[in-house]
Amino acid sequence: MPYLIDGNNLIGHLPFLEIKTRESRFELIGRLLVFQKIKNTRVTVVFDGPPDPNITEEDFKGLPFYVFYPERGQDADEVIKKIISKETDLRRFFVVSSDREIKQFAKSEGAKILNCEEFQKHLKKAQKEYKRVKELEKNVDLPTPLEVKFWANIFERKK
Repeated sequence: MPYLIDGNNLIGHLPFLEIKTRESRFELIGRLLVFQKIKNTRVTVVFDGPPDPNITEEDFKGLPFYVFYPERGQDADEVIKKIISKETDLRRFFVVSSDREIKQFAKSEGAKILNCEEFQKHLKKAQKEYKRVKELEKNVDLPTPLEVKFWANIFERKK
């Protein structure tokens, strides 16, 4: 079941993230990558504002994980609505947002809705499952380029 996520809206509902920081996007994407791996599903996240030059398509090469930004003069809501409109099977398509307008549009198109608080529970559950799986595997996977950036960013902040 694919997930379309209103990135800035979700960041605003997660108590450990701040909406206006670049690190928040990294943190959210890191958690969404874990979610994507555990759920084995397509994840698309849309952020407001200009693209982050440190987050590139190359970071997700080979993964069903996509990050979009609006073009100049657009906002993320327009991009989200466009993506929803292009989906062919919305019966098993989740839209994650607490934005009333986005939720109404998605519902009218036939998509399933998860508000941000609900989705936060799914993220926590995926994190726990990921840790459990990694403990069981005990093998070393090479990190993706974005995971390297994510962890480097975390260690930089601790200095």
